[in-house]
Amino acid sequence: MGRVIISEETCKGCEACVLVCPAKILKLSEHLNESGYHPVSCIDQTKCTGCASCYRVCPDIVFEVYR
Repeated sequence: MGRVIISEETCKGCEACVLVCPAKILKLSEHLNESGYHPVSCIDQTKCTGCASCYRVCPDIVFEVYR
């Protein structure tokens, strides 16, 4: 089982991570961050495999992934 930590304040909501997540546990939040973007959030940490697909695709390096 893995774990993902997301820096919501640096996320620009591009959704690249949402598209590549094999566990389908990432989604854009309803709330806005300080920059006015809908940041990504993890909806179920228990399903994270630690694959780091989100980390690799993110242009803003908002993810920390642990296995």
